[in-house]
Amino acid sequence: MSPLVAPSESAVRRALVRAERGVSLDAVEAETLLHARGLGEGEPLDRLLTAAGRVRDAGLASAGRPGVVTYSRKVFIPLTHLCRDRCHYCTFVTTPGQLRAQGKAPYLSPDEVLDIARAGAAMGCKEALFTLGDRPEDRWPVAAQWLEAHGFDSTLGYLRAMAIRVLEETGLLPHLNPGVLSWEEIQRLKPVSASMGMMLETTATRLWSEPGGPHYGSPDKEPALRLRVLEDAGRSAVPFTTGVLLGIGEDYAERVDAVGAIRAAAQRHGHVQEVIVQNFRAKPRTAMAAHDDLELQEYVAAVAVTRLLLGPKARVQAPPNLSDSTELGLLLRAGVDDWGGVSPLTPDHVNPERPWPNLEELAKLSDYAGFELRERLAAQPGYVQQPEPWLDPRVRPHVSALAGPDGLAVEGRTPVGLPWQEPDEAWTSTGRVDLHVEVDTVGRTSDRRSDFDAVYGDWSELRDRTESARDGHSTALAAGDREVLAALLHAESDPAGLTDAEYLALLGADGTDLENLCALADAVRADVNGDDVTYVVNRNINFTNVCYTGCRFCAFAQRRSDADAYTLSMAQVGDRVEEAWAAGATEICMQGGIHPDLPGTAYLDLAREVKKRQPGIHLHAFSPMEIVNGAARTGLSFRDFLTELKAAGLDSIPGTAAEILDDDVRWVLTKGKLPTATWLEIIGTAHEVGIPTTSTMMYGHVDTPAHWVGHLRTLTALQDRTGGFTEFVLLPFVHHNSPIYLAGVARPGPTVRENRAIHAVARLLLHGRIDNIQTSWVKLADAGTKAVLQGGANDLGGTLMEETISRMAGSENGSLKTIAELEAMAAAIGRPARQRTTEYGTPSAERIATARSDEGRARLTLSPLP
Repeated sequence: MSPLVAPSESAVRRALVRAERGVSLDAVEAETLLHARGLGEGEPLDRLLTAAGRVRDAGLASAGRPGVVTYSRKVFIPLTHLCRDRCHYCTFVTTPGQLRAQGKAPYLSPDEVLDIARAGAAMGCKEALFTLGDRPEDRWPVAAQWLEAHGFDSTLGYLRAMAIRVLEETGLLPHLNPGVLSWEEIQRLKPVSASMGMMLETTATRLWSEPGGPHYGSPDKEPALRLRVLEDAGRSAVPFTTGVLLGIGEDYAERVDAVGAIRAAAQRHGHVQEVIVQNFRAKPRTAMAAHDDLELQEYVAAVAVTRLLLGPKARVQAPPNLSDSTELGLLLRAGVDDWGGVSPLTPDHVNPERPWPNLEELAKLSDYAGFELRERLAAQPGYVQQPEPWLDPRVRPHVSALAGPDGLAVEGRTPVGLPWQEPDEAWTSTGRVDLHVEVDTVGRTSDRRSDFDAVYGDWSELRDRTESARDGHSTALAAGDREVLAALLHAESDPAGLTDAEYLALLGADGTDLENLCALADAVRADVNGDDVTYVVNRNINFTNVCYTGCRFCAFAQRRSDADAYTLSMAQVGDRVEEAWAAGATEICMQGGIHPDLPGTAYLDLAREVKKRQPGIHLHAFSPMEIVNGAARTGLSFRDFLTELKAAGLDSIPGTAAEILDDDVRWVLTKGKLPTATWLEIIGTAHEVGIPTTSTMMYGHVDTPAHWVGHLRTLTALQDRTGGFTEFVLLPFVHHNSPIYLAGVARPGPTVRENRAIHAVARLLLHGRIDNIQTSWVKLADAGTKAVLQGGANDLGGTLMEETISRMAGSENGSLKTIAELEAMAAAIGRPARQRTTEYGTPSAERIATARSDEGRARLTLSPLP
């Protein structure tokens, strides 16, 4: 903790001059300005407020609402006062015994929630602010018992259900403050809320870790944990409210650090919709009851410095009930432009001793300071006016019903309940539904999606992050032949028992060493699989390429309005299944983009359609990213959603969306859309409910061989636990149309040497765990495919019939292979080819005969290349 020693007057003057000139402040200058005092004309604090107000005014003018300060008309719904944390200043949280003494249940009942919401809607409120303690069921058995008795798996499950009911029955927009959330929980709650929030409060870890600190004994107040939530909310495109709590024991440097952390997250993701600068107020009957309130000039200086650090685009909020009414004009001078939620009905349950100001009085005070008070919605105007990807499609109609063209609330409009999940309608096809053919015969209409710059933005930080990731992971290539030879000798007796350093040495093998490595891998393959080169007769169906996740490597994803966008109707999907069956296929492989309008039940409907058309065909479908999307949109846990999918007809899952199972690399590639832990959870859960999966690795972009070994180790650990992987598929990065390559961040895919080395090493490292190593003819072409088949791989994958993802990325190796072409590749290296099922069994005689019949061969070439 740095002492609160006042800087010299000259240091304050120098920092003030920089602030007045609009120059970016560093941390030392910001800390210096926190010491500014004196409100007389020309005194330091007066000058600081003027500089901060000027920045705020510029931001409001740029936003198209000069001189407007906003608030949200809300009701406060305290879903539960129980919490597992023990913050030393909190009066919101209580105990089960105190609730019993008051005749209250652990949670508000659904009727109580709706009574509050309906009363608020009748008074013109438009926001339902749900506040609650963190995971009370983890601390209080009575909370867990109440939830179980009412049919909910968790407090967050109950929160989600109540948010839906409020949307449907009152039209109020939920703003959810449930505390610390996992990435998956954010996905689950985003579809039922207009916005979410969690106060960062402070980055001072000592206030949490040291006995006597205000957050000691509160697991959810660890700063690193809360920063992770702030980051995950940004990755999930959630309009997010956060802020700092001042006066709880932090020093000035720690105040600046907390604001800087919020600023950094906002710059990365653009999701921080408002930053609350909250002043500590001591409350009776708390451990900090004797702690002094934050002094007014100190507070106002902190608000002004926050405004200067965050800049003109930020919305800076001060709770109007935590300051005397005579002080609100001073806060406006300091750069505040939002009063937050103000309720005409319910008290501030977190600060019950501080009543909300009367809205008419707040308007008069704002007017006296030169500002017009306008009502906004739970989501700030920028997110309302440009709802994608910020607002879930199921919440968007509720928001639109209350919003004016400027994104602010239509004042005086009464909310009305609307369906949260519109009834499913038969899909109608849109766009280039024969793109799998036209990408070969006509080509793409443009090189990349039309919103490239908006989605991918400035790549300079990403390049820095990539270089840092590469620098942080040594490629550990072999220092010489001796290391490779030693590793090869070890691998002869124990292919799966090498150290990471030994596998890295093998990945660096070249020349004769590489030939020896491939020969050894080929021998291991022969022992496990025999000489057969296997393949499956299947059809790929990419049912939509509309996707708003913004993965940086993907050239497949399009917006609805893009020329190459398409979505197949349910009937078209079914027709493709019929065609595949008539061609002798035993498998449908089906994946699609994360379409913003796609209901979670669509995945179930797709599975049912496939099985309705052809009950005997194997459905291999839905990546882990799609499982996350479907589970979030239906409100089901991963386990329950997978169980529903299995009942609907899903037979196995492609282990795609794995890319590289390292979160540093995943951040560069995908902005963290699917963390490693979540991918592993979904795949592991699928195995547990009886759904086998493949495993994959996409390599050769911003990764290194060290990442490859780590990825394989992660797969082996999961396979040891579940045994559910049927094969490992290596996917070389196709760079031609990939945004991350076009921006100069990624390299142009792996080399021929690397392709051979990684296939061989995968065969060795996975030995005894995953028997089948599959090569991608779409990505490697004939020559590359034959090379890796002679170095450890045993499987060619499928005939595909249509393939869009790699073709959109620029692969030039076609969209299908006939049985004759696959068998010719095997024959060219002196090996027999054998048709297989998805799970490596033998197809029925009828399926084999159909695939080889004249009609089957004709249907198999539905997507001819020119």
